[in-house]
Amino acid sequence: MTAHRLINRRVAIAEMGKAGLAIVVLGTAACSEPISGIGTSADGSTAVAPVTTGTARAPTSMVTSSAATTATAVTGFQRANLDFVSAYILYRDGEAALVDTGVEGSAAAIEASLAEAGLGWGAVGHVILTHKHPDHAGSVDEVMIQAPGAILYAGAAEISQITSTAIPEAVADGDMVFDLQMIDTPGHTAGHICVLDPLAGILVTGDALVGGAQGVEPPDPSFSEDMASALESVAKLAGFDYEVALFGHGEPLLEGASAAVTALARA
Repeated sequence: MTAHRLINRRVAIAEMGKAGLAIVVLGTAACSEPISGIGTSADGSTAVAPVTTGTARAPTSMVTSSAATTATAVTGFQRANLDFVSAYILYRDGEAALVDTGVEGSAAAIEASLAEAGLGWGAVGHVILTHKHPDHAGSVDEVMIQAPGAILYAGAAEISQITSTAIPEAVADGDMVFDLQMIDTPGHTAGHICVLDPLAGILVTGDALVGGAQGVEPPDPSFSEDMASALESVAKLAGFDYEVALFGHGEPLLEGASAAVTALARA
């Protein structure tokens, strides 16, 4: 990534190490100010200098909103890297939604990722499962015990096949949860959903898309129920506007994601 770049909806992205990002949506008065100071520290980790507008300075650990910066909203994500699969925490104003729960035994790693974002289980009000597979829903009971105030959600066609003491609420195409848009993307499984943060321009793909060596890829046919529907879902996702794609498998794509998905759909 270049040292500074304004992305869709005037969202500025500052990388916070390998696991997470903080994202601030800037008002028009702030968009002319540069975002600067991304470099590498002596230990090899990514160092991010504060975003500045005028005399206001945000802390290096997280970008925050204030009247001085004319910020209209703050949102961010934190990745829980669970080896071969990832879960994602989407947060704003001290509240969070967790998308997927990883394999069985992942609650401790998710808790550590919450802490990296300055959050705890009490901030998690929503747990969204992209689909039923155990590498994405394997820790759902552990997570719901840790976050007893959270509501669990899944696509309607998945609910009867998700093993959990908590009964998920069914979500349909276009439903909003925590200002996040649910997108029906059948194919990998019949009730697969993706999660779009339209404010921040972030798409959490579950297994509807994969981050691979060639960039964005369709799901693996070996683990998908209906590849014709899966490819139709890829084309559907190309019709949305987002800059960042967070994959269940593979490294997040931090810029140009919707363009990459459009290219894949046309291939």
